[in-house]
Amino acid sequence: MSRYLSSRFASLEEYVPGEQPQDLHYIKLNTNESPYPPAPGVVKAVTQNEIDRLRLYSDPDCRALREALAAQYGVSSANIICGNGSDEMLSFLFIAFCDAQTGVSYPDISYGFYSVFADINRIAAQEVPLRGDLSICADDYCGLDRTIVIANPNAPTGLCLSAADIERIVQSNPNNVVVIDEAYVDFGGESVAPLTKKYDNLLVVQTFSKSRSLAGGRLGYAIGSEGLIADLNKIRNSTNPYNVDSLTKAVGLASLEEQDYYDNNCKKIVATREYAAQELQKLGFEMPESKTNFLFARHPKLAGKQLYLDLKARGILVRHFDMPRILDYNRITIGTPEQMETLLKTLREMI
Repeated sequence: MSRYLSSRFASLEEYVPGEQPQDLHYIKLNTNESPYPPAPGVVKAVTQNEIDRLRLYSDPDCRALREALAAQYGVSSANIICGNGSDEMLSFLFIAFCDAQTGVSYPDISYGFYSVFADINRIAAQEVPLRGDLSICADDYCGLDRTIVIANPNAPTGLCLSAADIERIVQSNPNNVVVIDEAYVDFGGESVAPLTKKYDNLLVVQTFSKSRSLAGGRLGYAIGSEGLIADLNKIRNSTNPYNVDSLTKAVGLASLEEQDYYDNNCKKIVATREYAAQELQKLGFEMPESKTNFLFARHPKLAGKQLYLDLKARGILVRHFDMPRILDYNRITIGTPEQMETLLKTLREMI
């Protein structure tokens, strides 16, 4: 840290992304990327014409992409904003809907960026403890009188609230924005995007990174009332109006035209997840019921960090979190059936 860094950020604990090693070839089950490539139409979308157009600024309003998303969700394009990954959408909403008067609440075990966004914006954060089974209790979020951010399904636990529970939270906080981060919803959750037509304080955030195989493309979006989207656009236009590049727009639009391909990939990932969960349970592992593209597993006789290190030494990466309540767990991304068989074979040998 240099002596020039503002004192505001001296104690900031930045987000630590999952390992992206360059030195060895690993079976990479640590960052919840899709094991399957983008649809064929996505590759075709990167034409010479699109490359030639890189000399021009991209459309700051993402009109074509927003119109396609709006058609998919049955809303107006004024109800959609696109960004540089869902992380940017989350960053914007922390700026737009939280301040000294309006704090923020989110689960104490969830996506690590929430606490970073709260800290960097000097927002009073209330971390709501998960229940003993690592579930989120909807009652804990009713009538909080704060901005609420919930990942549903939650990460890293994989557990999911029902749409009825989410609606109850939204109804009980009519004067505050409720944000539902649906990064993993396509693997077994129930989207509450339709409820944005009913409640003007509900904002749903989604991403192309997981189920649409575009983690490297950095494309996310939010769905909400025209007023909420206008608020987010005020922040976007005050920071980076050209936040989605031309090539990402092109591949994102192409991916929306091949929904069947991605739906089939999700079915394959879910089937592999269920098989892997059964096999891990046979080995003595315990885990919550996942509605995501990962499993959150622990073994009563194995320390979580040591298991992570032992797997890494054998060329398999999983994600370990140094947090007191979940020290014994590792988050395991669902890979291809072949990758998961290698993981299971390795664990059988280790155990």
